[in-house]
Amino acid sequence: MKITGIIPSRYASTRFPGKPLADIGGKTMIRRVYEQASKSKFLTEVIVATDDERIFKEVESFGGKVMMTSPEHKNGTERCAEVAQHIDADVIINIQGDEPFIEPIQIDTLCECFKDESTQIATLVRVIDWDDELRNPSRVKVVLNNFHDAMYFSRSIIPNPVSHYHRDELVFYLHVGIYGFRKNTLMEVVKLEPTQLEITESLEQLRWLENGYKIKCAFTGHTGTAVDTLEDLENLQF
Repeated sequence: MKITGIIPSRYASTRFPGKPLADIGGKTMIRRVYEQASKSKFLTEVIVATDDERIFKEVESFGGKVMMTSPEHKNGTERCAEVAQHIDADVIINIQGDEPFIEPIQIDTLCECFKDESTQIATLVRVIDWDDELRNPSRVKVVLNNFHDAMYFSRSIIPNPVSHYHRDELVFYLHVGIYGFRKNTLMEVVKLEPTQLEITESLEQLRWLENGYKIKCAFTGHTGTAVDTLEDLENLQF
């Protein structure tokens, strides 16, 4: 099975323009994401998908693989799909370009979901451990069924009644925003029209669920270090 990691990367971020080129300890953010992803033991290759010449040249400068994509894409999923149609791959892993310290084992955990031939889409979740995270609408919560497939994602508080972690109490899961797709599934979902639930929650994965696709969820214990704003960058510890 050939698994390709794709890192969508655009320059024109609303909250932090030029974020992929931000310096983090002497390396750009996009380089750190690329180098961490390249440590995965299951990825056949890693490709940056960008619409900006500055990012393209930066990736080339450190010897990374990069492809130019359309500036018209609405999200990273569409950008990944454009690259996917031009490469030989069975599975595509969409790796967030603002996670400079992503753990390679997280990528590996996601890749392992596709050993099950029935897996169409996979993502990661972890148990929410503190109240501020639970109540923060920017932190997406997910409820699972008994087979660890996602039933719903929300910015609101949604509990899971039981789990293999907490048998006798409510448990809350946080969505960790990295996705894997069978290539044919990825090419299908990017053709779907937005749905009302997706628009209401501003979460594209609800479009996939509403159209009958299953999203397998695997567990991770890593919290991640996403950089959404300049303040996040200034608060990084490494």
